[in-house]
Amino acid sequence: MGISNTINHNNHQTNSSNTSWSSEKIAKYALFVALSMAVSFIEFPLIPDLSYLKYDPSGIVCLVAGFAYGPAAAAIVSILGFAPHLFTNPLGTVMAVLVSLGASVTAAIVYKKMHTRKGAIIALLLGSVVAIALAIAGNLVITPLYSPKITVATVASLIIPALLPFNIIKLALHVVVTMLVYKPISKLLHHSK
Repeated sequence: MGISNTINHNNHQTNSSNTSWSSEKIAKYALFVALSMAVSFIEFPLIPDLSYLKYDPSGIVCLVAGFAYGPAAAAIVSILGFAPHLFTNPLGTVMAVLVSLGASVTAAIVYKKMHTRKGAIIALLLGSVVAIALAIAGNLVITPLYSPKITVATVASLIIPALLPFNIIKLALHVVVTMLVYKPISKLLHHSK
């Protein structure tokens, strides 16, 4: 009986520590979601002649969350971070979520397998390629839904002069900033461990 009480007591401790770890993890996810939401409202054009294509830094938050906690965190932050925009710009929100998921989830999956600086660079580059492909495909499908005057052919004619340069610059900024901020943020996040 003494042994079984000890085993039960140890199991209870393990479950208790898992619960507190889970609560901490949920709190950190929520922090990333809130940060992503906040910075998603900071928008500005990257290319003066293409002012309708606006950049916001929320993708960086999604990438850092994915590097820190894995693909699930990247997906949660990517989806929930854009939730407020769903009411004012549903089609734009679908595009933003699609691109963010492509970049952050892909990068998180690769980084999880190659947890080195080189792995991080490869992860960010692959995530960028996936995000750019999704951005262009998404624009071909979603942009014509904004207006009957905008055809798939019109969008296709904008790929080389507008969509590709904008998305390359956007994702280059995401990559550079993520590489600069991830290590300090990671140390802060995992300090308690």
